[in-house]
Formats: sequence, structure tokens, C-alpha cells
Amino acid sequence: MSDISLVDRIICTAAQAWKDDGEVLATGIGIVPRLAASLCMLSINTDLMMTDSEAWLVTEPVPVGPRQGYQPRRETWMGFSRIFDNVWGGKRHAMVGPTQIDRWGQANISMVGSDYARPKSMMLGVRGFPGNSINHANSFFVPGHSTKVFVAGEVDMVASVGYNPARLERGWQLEETTDIRLVLTNLCVMDFGGPGHQMRLRSVHPGVTPQQVQEATGFALHIPAEVPVTADPMPEQLALLARLDPHNLRATALG
Repeated sequence: MSDISLVDRIICTAAQAWKDDGEVLATGIGIVPRLAASLCMLSINTDLMMTDSEAWLVTEPVPVGPRQGYQPRRETWMGFSRIFDNVWGGKRHAMVGPTQIDRWGQANISMVGSDYARPKSMMLGVRGFPGNSINHANSFFVPGHSTKVFVAGEVDMVASVGYNPARLERGWQLEETTDIRLVLTNLCVMDFGGPGHQMRLRSVHPGVTPQQVQEATGFALHIPAEVPVTADPMPEQLALLARLDPHNLRATALG
């Protein structure tokens, strides 16, 4: 049994999401996506751009947690107006954490419940999901894989576009509106590379079987005949993670 922590395995695998993107802005929402983007920028795609989460592009990723004297290496101003230009131009790839995801990759961060007037739970609203999902690439991170997240029907509130032809505007093609790259969870790695953009199982984490992943998913997955185990991180990746997260904040990311 490997002594590599599950969260480190997920982060190092998630870093592959941006590997072929070239010079785009990586936005990781939450500690696991942020560390994954940072790791990619330092070791896989050195053309990747990141901000300091305030108003500047940075030469190197800013470590998470208390900085203890660390000074961000700022490269140029990147205020909101430039962010929006970047988003609308398609030069961003965000990794986000939806509350619900359906078989089409439509995501929900807004509310849970079938009655909009009286939802069971209210959350963030749609925020930037509509514009982000239709303008640039996105990936998903889910810390707790279950049928409550990967729901049987359509998500309760469609906050971002997916591969659902029933919601496609006239004259548009799915490939023009939707680009969902990777879906990473505490059980596995998936994408939408199955037949007809069906969610496909790419790898399972050590100790997890494809059957367990399917049982935790509310819709049918495309499961290839051979499903590999998610690769171990390289020692140099783990060393970079220790530098990017010196306080080990990632240890609590999976609950």
C-alpha cells in the first residue's frame, strides 16, 4: 500500500488538466485546484499564467496560507477589466467545485431542491458559471463523490452549460459551447470522452474499484474494459507541494 496521501495524489493528477493549454490563465477555486494549477505552472506547463488572487499576474505561484515574509513576485497588473477580457477571449481554464453535476456536465452552485421559491438549501447563486462555462475550458473537483453530487437527473439549477443538446441554443454546436476537461474526485478521475460525451472513467485511486465509482454516481458511466490506477506523484512534485503549501492546509481538503 502506498504511503502517498490521497489529496497529494489528486493534486498531482489534477495538475495535468492544464498541461497542453499553453499560455492561458489558470484559475483554481479552492485549495486543491489552486495547488494543482500552481504545480502545473512550476513543473508541467511553464507558460501557464496565474494571479495573486488580487490584482496582479505573478511570475511564480503564491504559496497558500500565512506567507511569513514571502513577497509575491508580481509581473503585471491584472485587474477585473483585464480578467473579463481574458475570459471572453477564451484564454482561461478554471477548475471549480460544483455542488451538483449531472450526466451532461451541467453544474449547480446555486440552490438544492425542486422548488425555486422554497429551496432546501440556498448557496452562492450562479456567480460567474454561465459566462465562464460558455467562454473557456473548465474542470471540476469534487471532494466527496456521491449520488448527491453526481445526480440521477438534471441538476436542480443549471448554473453552467454542459453537453445537453436539449438546452442548446438554435444554431450552436456542443463543441462550440462546452469544453469540460477533467473531473477529479476522492474516488477517481473522469472526463466526458465517452460516446456522445458520456462521462468516462479514466482511472481509480488505489483501493477503489470501478463498481464502487458507479455505485456512487447517479447515472451510467462509460467504463472502459481496462481502468488503470491513478499514478503515483513524482518525488519532485511532492517537494514542490511542500513548498507551495508549507502549512499542509491541503490535509483537510477531503474532510
